[in-house]
Amino acid sequence: MSERSESGGVGGRPPTRDKTEADKGRVDEGRVDEGRVGGEPGGEGSPPVDGTAGMRRARVAAAVAAVVLFAAVGAVLALTTPWNPLPGHVPGGRAAADPALDFSPAEIARSRAFDAAVNPPAYAGLLAGLAVVLVLGLTPLGARFIGWATARTRRRPLRVVVATVAVTTLLRLAGLPFGIWSESVLRRYGLSTQSWPAWLADQLKSLGVTWVVYTVALLLLYGLIRRFPRYWWTGAASGGFVLVVLVSFIYPVVVEPVFNDFHSLKQGQLRSDLLAMAKRDGVPVEDVLVADASRRTTSLNAYVSGFGSTRRIVLYDTLLKSPRPRIESIVAHELGHAKRDDVLWGTLVGALGIAGALCLLYLLMTSPRLLRRAGADPGGAPGRAPGERGAADPRTIALLLALVAAGTLLAAPVQNLVSRRIEARADAHALNLTRDPATFVSMQHELSVRNISDLSPDAMEYILWMTHPSGPDRIAMARDWARMNRVAVPPPLR
Repeated sequence: MSERSESGGVGGRPPTRDKTEADKGRVDEGRVDEGRVGGEPGGEGSPPVDGTAGMRRARVAAAVAAVVLFAAVGAVLALTTPWNPLPGHVPGGRAAADPALDFSPAEIARSRAFDAAVNPPAYAGLLAGLAVVLVLGLTPLGARFIGWATARTRRRPLRVVVATVAVTTLLRLAGLPFGIWSESVLRRYGLSTQSWPAWLADQLKSLGVTWVVYTVALLLLYGLIRRFPRYWWTGAASGGFVLVVLVSFIYPVVVEPVFNDFHSLKQGQLRSDLLAMAKRDGVPVEDVLVADASRRTTSLNAYVSGFGSTRRIVLYDTLLKSPRPRIESIVAHELGHAKRDDVLWGTLVGALGIAGALCLLYLLMTSPRLLRRAGADPGGAPGRAPGERGAADPRTIALLLALVAAGTLLAAPVQNLVSRRIEARADAHALNLTRDPATFVSMQHELSVRNISDLSPDAMEYILWMTHPSGPDRIAMARDWARMNRVAVPPPLR
């Protein structure tokens, strides 16, 4: 239930393919070698195949697959996103989201001041990180850097590993000053409780997780590119789908414990009430876990992660000091996610989008013009093995990461929009389950004040950061729900 996403799809229009005779000659020259190494048509004993025509057919097939997959994602989002999470007529009209009704002038001023302090490092870090990865990926600098980093590495898989670690580390170092700046703001406003050594340890853990995930993904991807130089997009799309689902499934039990310790909510009235509420809601919950978030932050939060046997509801230990009805209100919201299988739904839609993005990535990574721009010769530099030509060259990892970064940024507005609608539906579920809009309003006020949430986000903040409705939006929805259900409307808190 955090109010800001911490980021941080691959997008882009395939550049026009060069059709010079020289390029055709290079592709044809590489075709026979690729057939011998990759097992595709064109090797010894196979009928002659025109390399340019074969590549063109593969690109057309990938383009069609990308269009179909993205159309499927669009259709699923259009048909299943709760665009109106609180349908029906509201007597007297819907309430306006007005911070002045429920937040004091001092609270509003503090929110604005914090927003003004935290936005500069957030925007500067975003722009600087994007600039660095695009310069590395869309100029020969990235290929040269990888060439330098892997100069003493001979085995091809190790070159992919070293290149991945080198580029991701460089990008993390480029963003480190902005992370320190942002952490300084959190400390100044009392949201961070970490020492600097502990904060740096978290950054190293995060970098380690990045190394593992990217290394595994890129080893598999570049293995496919080398083995199937024309049709690697088919294996990449299906493999990407499976990998996204797998990571989402194991994340709660493999990654989350790296950053937090968890224990079951202790026996007592609160635990009994929460489990009883889950049973009444028809949501099977074996346990409610508590994360030791207080060693890192003073903010309040709860979340549901995983699906199937790894699904769990987690409360920050900072939340346990709140009144019990407010905790129940927050857990009711999380039960809404669990009942609707929002994590599984988001995982499957995201996996479908990744599959389409990998088809699009194929179009971009096989563009001779783009490869030359990135410092990787489409035909392969003299002396390079056939399996390291064009997109198979590990030096293209910088280009790949640049395309991923650009695609992620382009996808963020849609992801955030859909996320806000899903969170609003979970709010409606909490109100239906507890039938206590007054407690819901007081809880949203406490969350907004403790987390110093943005009470009046601007359009850019909605586009880039806001995964949840603002506090005033959620309070207004609770008042609408009360009118629709003929329950006492919570009065303004001021």
